[in-house]
Amino acid sequence: MAKISCAIIGSGNIGTDLMIKIMRMSDNLEMGAMVGIDPKSDGLARAARLGVPTTHEGIEGLRKLPNYADIKVVFDATSAGAHIHNNAILQKDGKKVIDLTPAAIGPFTIPAINGDANIDEPNINMVTCGGQATIPMVHAVRRATDRVIWGEIVASISSKSAGPGTRANIDEFTETTSNAICKLGGAERGKAIIILNPAEPPLIMRDTVFTLSQGGSREAIEKSVQDMVATVQKYVPGYRLKQKVQFENIGDNAPVRIPGVGLASGLKTTIMLEVEGAAHYLPAYAGNLDIMTSAALVSADHWAAKQLRKEAA
Repeated sequence: MAKISCAIIGSGNIGTDLMIKIMRMSDNLEMGAMVGIDPKSDGLARAARLGVPTTHEGIEGLRKLPNYADIKVVFDATSAGAHIHNNAILQKDGKKVIDLTPAAIGPFTIPAINGDANIDEPNINMVTCGGQATIPMVHAVRRATDRVIWGEIVASISSKSAGPGTRANIDEFTETTSNAICKLGGAERGKAIIILNPAEPPLIMRDTVFTLSQGGSREAIEKSVQDMVATVQKYVPGYRLKQKVQFENIGDNAPVRIPGVGLASGLKTTIMLEVEGAAHYLPAYAGNLDIMTSAALVSADHWAAKQLRKEAA
């Protein structure tokens, strides 16, 4: 069966997990190269053992590989700053780019919200791991109400699952996720917080979502949230509600102050999530890797399927 050749730039936790997913699970993609900058990285060593072409010379090393011309899609799992440089080169070379950094050059893409809407864009951005986990919940509240005034997310991940790339992108994480809470989630204002938890043994990824909305009913919101959980579970089986959705009325007699909005009242919704990883690379506590790489894989796989259909026509 024909497949589309792909490359991954970034041989850290995210890139290595994605490589294993592609090799085990993808119907339409095959590994063409694993790219890093540390010749001693575990990701490059694993790729070499699995027969995947490797280079530790970054994107320039990728361009020197004999099979570079055959590679049609490139996943970038480096950093926001590095992606700006990488994308400029890859676009000139006519490659499809899936951005797993917070650079946000291309349109935000969360499969459970906008599916394949951006599938033909030359560069699509997968927001952040926290965004992939929580913004579907903000969107679920928004579609069941008249207005979401505020959306706030707190993503807590094990420090062991956060490699150098993730740690270098903390500021970009909060900015990109906050923007996506509004653009994809539908909130008028948004805020994102990430916590790297050093607890031992490592704790599984946990996410809390707070919204302040107007209109709609508690029953409608709860059903919308449950439906959205089921949608995300189609590509991230370990995604689940940690407990029942919680509600609190914020009355006009005791409004809350929303930055950029002022005093506001409505229905406060609290959604608590847990994301268990598939343990393709790091153990199951690293749900942040699993939801990010799973979202990237499903998006790229759909694009590759479309290309293969065109070639077969």
